Amino acid sequence: MAERLDGERLRDHQWRRLRALAAEVLGRNPFWTAKWRAAGLERADDLRGPEDLARLPLTRKAELAADQAAHAPFGTNLTYPLERYVRVHQTSGTSGVPLRWLDTQESWEWWARCWSVVLRGAGVGPADRVFVPFSFGLFVGFWGGFEGARALGALVIPGGGQDSRTRLACMESLGATVLVCTPSYALHLLEVAREQGIDAAKLPIRVTVHAGEPGAGIPAVRARIEAGWGARAYDHAGMTEMGAYGYECEAQAGLHVNETEFIAEVLDPATGAAAREGELVLTNLGRAGSPLIRYCTGDRVRVADRPCACGQTFLRLEGGILGRLDDMLIVRGVNVFPSAIEAVVRRFPVEEFQIEVFRDGELDQVRVLLEVDGGDHGARPVQEALRAALGIRLEVAPVPAGSLPRWELKARRVVRR
Repeated sequence: MAERLDGERLRDHQWRRLRALAAEVLGRNPFWTAKWRAAGLERADDLRGPEDLARLPLTRKAELAADQAAHAPFGTNLTYPLERYVRVHQTSGTSGVPLRWLDTQESWEWWARCWSVVLRGAGVGPADRVFVPFSFGLFVGFWGGFEGARALGALVIPGGGQDSRTRLACMESLGATVLVCTPSYALHLLEVAREQGIDAAKLPIRVTVHAGEPGAGIPAVRARIEAGWGARAYDHAGMTEMGAYGYECEAQAGLHVNETEFIAEVLDPATGAAAREGELVLTNLGRAGSPLIRYCTGDRVRVADRPCACGQTFLRLEGGILGRLDDMLIVRGVNVFPSAIEAVVRRFPVEEFQIEVFRDGELDQVRVLLEVDGGDHGARPVQEALRAALGIRLEVAPVPAGSLPRWELKARRVVRR
């Protein structure tokens, strides 16, 4: 099994794939040809061994955005003529200007294979009926999940163009056993089910698979999803421009990186040196039409220091995606990530919440808005728990039920006033 390869054989596999990718891209893809030649790389043969990976320059989203702005609409990261590409997708835009990304037939099939690894890790197979409550548009979202389930041989049920009540009824009538959506939407569906007098735990759903947010990797969020659905909840990580790279195994002790298809590095954001905790930098190996090499994802991760109980040797990210580096808030000198706030809030009977960030003189201040019963009385225990967990006092305010936004895709709970 590929996920049990020893370190030397895995590095050899990755290196052969990277050399083949470089040979395909150099001289054909204007973006990478210019970038690598500026770094002194003329031919794929100039890459002599795995240690030469560090010779390749890091790549950031701002470069890609600037390239697409200068060469609209798709930029120059194109290895082949446009007529060879069959899919176009776009990032959600939650962290800046949206990027457009093209896939060839080969790379779209690669997407499906990567997602099938995610689903197999969650125990999904041909006997399952996979419900995807996702309105398919330019955002890649769960397009890959849909294709991955099909590649596994599972029955895939599209849930686009429906409201939440209709989706619940559809899951019940068609006997869906797997739900694939953001963790926020899984919680929202539970809220709608309660309003309709439906016990979601009695539906046939046995597995839920989540992406788009770090929520499913947060124990309190996972526990709420699992209790509400009576199912096991699995985390997943991927990016429109990178692919579906992270999945959970049956041990559910963090995210494994699919290292047969991706090279992963964790670097200190300040020094660029390898680190146990820092920014995840990824290279995809199966997307030659529009590849990304040493891409700074902006995700903060921590490398597990012990082997996984499942026996897989792939790199494991303890706690999954811990947060976005650009989401970090500095509150009275203390670094606070929104995921750390959510980890506390979800321990309480809070239907929805929002994090307001505003300036008070030269300092950022944070107010946490809660849809919670009991007004100030219901909010006070949350405030005390946040102070105990974070070491600072945050303002916590109750708001009326149903007054905060709900999301089908990525939740945007941090609002700057």
